[in-house]
Amino acid sequence: MPDKQTLYSTRCWLNSRLQPASVTFEHGIITDIVPGIVPGASDLGDRILMPGVIDAHVHVNEPGRTEWEGFETATKAAAAGGVTTIVDMPLNASPVTTTAAAFREKLEAAAGKLHVNCGFYGGLVPDNLRDIESLSSAGVLGIKCFLTHSGIDEFPDVGEAEIDAAMPLIKKYDIPLLAHCEIDEKDKGEPEEDALISYRQYVASRPKHWENNAVALMIKLCRKHFCKTHIVHVSSSEALAMIEEAKKEGLPLTAETCAHYIYFNAETIPDQNTLFKCAPPIREKENNEMLKQALKNGVLDFITTDHSPAPPEIKAIATGDLKKAWGGIAGLQFLLPAAWTALKDTLSLEKFIPLLTSGPARFLDLHHRKGQIAVGFDADLVCWDPAESFEINEKDIQHRHKLSPFTGEKLFGQVHRTFVNGEQVFQKDHPGFSSTFGKPILKNRRS
Repeated sequence: MPDKQTLYSTRCWLNSRLQPASVTFEHGIITDIVPGIVPGASDLGDRILMPGVIDAHVHVNEPGRTEWEGFETATKAAAAGGVTTIVDMPLNASPVTTTAAAFREKLEAAAGKLHVNCGFYGGLVPDNLRDIESLSSAGVLGIKCFLTHSGIDEFPDVGEAEIDAAMPLIKKYDIPLLAHCEIDEKDKGEPEEDALISYRQYVASRPKHWENNAVALMIKLCRKHFCKTHIVHVSSSEALAMIEEAKKEGLPLTAETCAHYIYFNAETIPDQNTLFKCAPPIREKENNEMLKQALKNGVLDFITTDHSPAPPEIKAIATGDLKKAWGGIAGLQFLLPAAWTALKDTLSLEKFIPLLTSGPARFLDLHHRKGQIAVGFDADLVCWDPAESFEINEKDIQHRHKLSPFTGEKLFGQVHRTFVNGEQVFQKDHPGFSSTFGKPILKNRRS
C-alpha cells in the first residue's frame, strides 16, 4: 500500500458539516484537504467519510482473562465497526490495573496485537491511594472507580471517603475520575432468591434511585474538588436533571450513555435471556427516549458500548439465571450502526457524528489529534453508509465469543472501510485484516 493516499467523498465530515472534499494522508497524518475531487483520489461516492469512531468504554480483559476477549479480537471487532480508538477499563484484567506495575503488564500484553489505537484507564480501589499518582503519571487517560460491587473481587468498590481523598491527586494530572454510579441500598438482612429469571424483576432489583444517589454524590465531590468527573453508562433518566444543573453551574462534569440503553427497551426483553444483562439495567422505553433527548441537547456528551464480553458458561446461557450471569453486553463492533439506528429519527447526522468522534476525543484530551478531519490530525477514518441496512450474523462477528443481544438485529449504517493511522485495516467483503497498525495512547505522549 502506498504511503500517500487520497480519499474523496461527496459527504466528507469537515468543519462540522458534510461536504464534497478530498482528504490526503501520508505516514499516518492528514496532510491536505481540498474541496471537491482531485486526480487520483479513491472515490467513495456519497458514502460518509468521517473521523474514526472513538469508544471510550471497553473491557478488553487482557492479561489474565484473555479467554473472555483480548486485544487481538477486540481490536479486530472495533475495526470492523469503524472504531479506530478504544479505551480499556482497568478491572477485568488480572492483575487489575491499580498500580503502575500492573499498567506496565497491560502495555506488554497489548504489544503487537492492536488493529486499532488503544488507550487505558487506571483504577481506584480502597487500598491503592498511594498508587494513584504513579499510575496517573504512567500515562493512563483516566481513573475508574465503582460505587457498588464491580463483579470482580480484586476490584472492590469505594465510598465517599476514598473518592474524597483521591480526587486532589487525580486533579493534579488533569485526567478524569470515571464512576460507575450505583449505590447498593439493599437490606443486607433480606434473603436473596436462589434464581432470577424475570427481566422485569432484574430491573427492579437495581432501581433508578441507586444510580441517582450515586450521581448526586459524585457531583457533590466534583463541586468540592473541581476534579474532572465523568459518569459512565447513564441509564436513569432521573439523573439527567442533576447532570444538566451541574454543567450549568460550570462544574467539570461529563456523562455518557451506551448504545444498548437507547437501542433496546426493557418491555421487549424476554425473560431468561442473559445476553441482555448489564448494570445498570436496560430500562423502559419512556426512560430511554429521555436519554435520546439528553444526547440531542448536550446533557449527555457521547456514546460508548461498555463492551463487556464473557464466555458462554459465565453468561449462564443454559439456565437463564439473571442473578448468576455475568453482567455485560458485547457490542464493540456495533457502536456506530446500533447508535445510528436508535437515533436516526431523533438526531440529524450533523448532531450524531460528534457523539462518536469529537465528543469522546475532547473528553479524552485527544481533540488536538483525533475526532476531526483536519490537516495535522491522525488519519483515523471510517467510510460508512447511513442508509444501508444489514442483519448481524454470527459469522460476521469478530468478538472472541459470538454472544450478543445484537445478533439477528437489522441495523442501519454499514461500515465499508476503516483506516487506522493512515492504513486500511478493514474493508467490507474483503476477508481478513491488515497488520496491527494501532498504537497505544498514553496521556501527554504521541504514542
